[in-house]
Amino acid sequence: MKMVQFFNGFLKRVSFCDYKITFQYFQFLRGTDIIVIELRIVFVQNDSAPKAIVRLIEGRMKKMRDTKATPKAPATALKPKKRARWTRDDTELTILALPTTIWYILFCYLPMFGIILAFKDYKIVDAKQSFLYNLFASDWAGFENFNYFLKLPNFGAIVRNTLLYNIAFIVLGIVIPVALAIMINNIYSKKASKTYQTLMFMPHFMSWVVVSYFVYAFLSPEKGLVNSLLRAMGKSPILWYSKEGAPYWPFLIVFINVWKTMGYNMVVYLASITGIDSSLYEAAVLDGATKLQQARYITLPSLRPIIIMMFILSVGRIFSTDFGLFYQVTRYVPRSLREVATTFDVQIYKMVTEMKGMLPQSAAGSFFQSAVGCVTILIANGIVRKVDKSSALI
Repeated sequence: MKMVQFFNGFLKRVSFCDYKITFQYFQFLRGTDIIVIELRIVFVQNDSAPKAIVRLIEGRMKKMRDTKATPKAPATALKPKKRARWTRDDTELTILALPTTIWYILFCYLPMFGIILAFKDYKIVDAKQSFLYNLFASDWAGFENFNYFLKLPNFGAIVRNTLLYNIAFIVLGIVIPVALAIMINNIYSKKASKTYQTLMFMPHFMSWVVVSYFVYAFLSPEKGLVNSLLRAMGKSPILWYSKEGAPYWPFLIVFINVWKTMGYNMVVYLASITGIDSSLYEAAVLDGATKLQQARYITLPSLRPIIIMMFILSVGRIFSTDFGLFYQVTRYVPRSLREVATTFDVQIYKMVTEMKGMLPQSAAGSFFQSAVGCVTILIANGIVRKVDKSSALI
C-alpha cells in the first residue's frame, strides 16, 4: 500500500487523577481513507487504571480506527451574482446609523469651516452684517496668529504640563485597568465581580462639575475633610488652592483622572478577556500553571492588540487634555495654580474669554493642537507597524 501524502502526527498527553496516559499515533492519507499506523497506550505508573478510564480509552481507539475521511465534493465554478437591490435590511441599518451620521456632520465636519479663522485678521468691518460677512471681509493674516500663539510667555510651561500629564495618563490608564481587569476576572463569585465592576464604573458617569464639588469637600481650606484631619492631628492646615498647595496638584490631578477613567477602561479590557478561549486556561491548569503564570503567558499576550489600539488612540490626544479636569476641579485655575494646571485647552479658553480680540489666535492654537495630534498618531501607528504589522490601525 503506497502512501500518497503524510497527513498528520502528534503527541497528546492527558491526565486522569494519578494516571498519565500517552496517546501516540500517526495517520497517513491514502485516497479517502485515513489509516492509523500505530496506536499505543503507555501507563506511566505500575498501578492498573480504573475500568471506567480503560473503557473510555478503548472506545476512543475504536472510534479512531473506524473513522474515514469523507470525499470532498468537486469545486464548481460559481457564477458571479448580480448586485442585489436595496433591501429592507439596508433601510433599517441606514436609519440606525443616521443619528450618528448627523451628529458627526453637525459637530465634527461643519465646525471644520472655522479653520479659516486661524488665517484671518478678524475684525468687525460692518456691525450690521453677519459673522460670515465680517469673516470674509477681514484681511488674511497668514501665519501671524500661529506666531503669536507659539511666542506666548508661558508656552513652554503649557507644552510641559500637557505632555507630562498625558504621559502619566497613558501609562497609568493602561497598567491599572489591565491589572484590575485580570484580578476581577479571577474572582470566583460572580455577584462580587459585578459589584466591583459597578462601583469602579460609577465615576465615569459623573460630570467634572460634580467631581469638582467632591474634591472641594475634601480640600476646602476651612471645612475640608483633609484639613479637619490635619487639625485633629495637631498640624497646620494647607491652603490647597493657593501657592502653598500648588506642589500637590500634579499628583492630585493624576489621581483624580485615574479614579474617574479606570472603570471604563477596565470594562474594555475585561470584555476582551472574556473572549479568550477557555481551553487555553484549562491546558495551563493541567500543566500546573499558577494564576500569575496564566496572566503572563495567556491573558497579556491575548490583550496585546486591544492594548496597542488603546495606546495609539491615547497618543493621538497627547496634545489635548480634558478641559473639565483642569478647569473645574482646580476651581477655574486661579493665578496661584496656573504654573501647574495650565494646558493647551485651558490657555485657549482663557484667550477667548479673558482677552479681547484673541479669537483668531485661539483658533490658531486649536488648529495647532489638532495638527500635532494627527502627526503623533501617525508616528505611533508607524512605530507599531514596524514592530507588529497586524496590530497597526492604519
